Amino acid sequence: MGEIEDAIERADREAFTKDPPKTLKGQIGFLIKQFGSAKAVAQELGVTPDSVNRYRRGARKHARADVAAKIDDTVKARWQPLVRKRRQKQAAATGGITVETRARFGYTSSAGSTDDGRFRRLTVHLPATYAQQLFDARDAGASDQQMRGIIAEGFKEVYFQDGGGRAMGLSDVAINDIDYLDLDY
Repeated sequence: MGEIEDAIERADREAFTKDPPKTLKGQIGFLIKQFGSAKAVAQELGVTPDSVNRYRRGARKHARADVAAKIDDTVKARWQPLVRKRRQKQAAATGGITVETRARFGYTSSAGSTDDGRFRRLTVHLPATYAQQLFDARDAGASDQQMRGIIAEGFKEVYFQDGGGRAMGLSDVAINDIDYLDLDY
């Protein structure tokens, strides 16, 4: 996963209205409800159905570290999907998306006014159209670079050009060397 996709996943997890199960037994019980059988859960996790049943009964209290991580990721990916979808739909329709980052921004402008790329720490609320573009790109399997381009275009319009009030000669904004990037919607 790329940095942008990771940021979207973190933002989705913050939407939980109720924490997912923490215990191994609780997590396995949830997964069996989601997948319908211990065999299907076992195939998803890469373990035997007997192991899944032992986890469910509590006969085995701890899974191997790699299996435990896979269980945790699988539970989080399926926990409260309707809440996630509702938040994403609202962000794409009206709410927009807030991007907080520290990254190197470079841009191209009219002759004589090009600024060399430098690190900036920015928190910018992008309109709903950019949230929709970002979610559509992620769902279509876009690369991290393509999603960076969408965010850079939003920064160009909202931050650098101030919605059309300045820097109209600015033609291209690039986000490079991301120190961190966080999304909220």
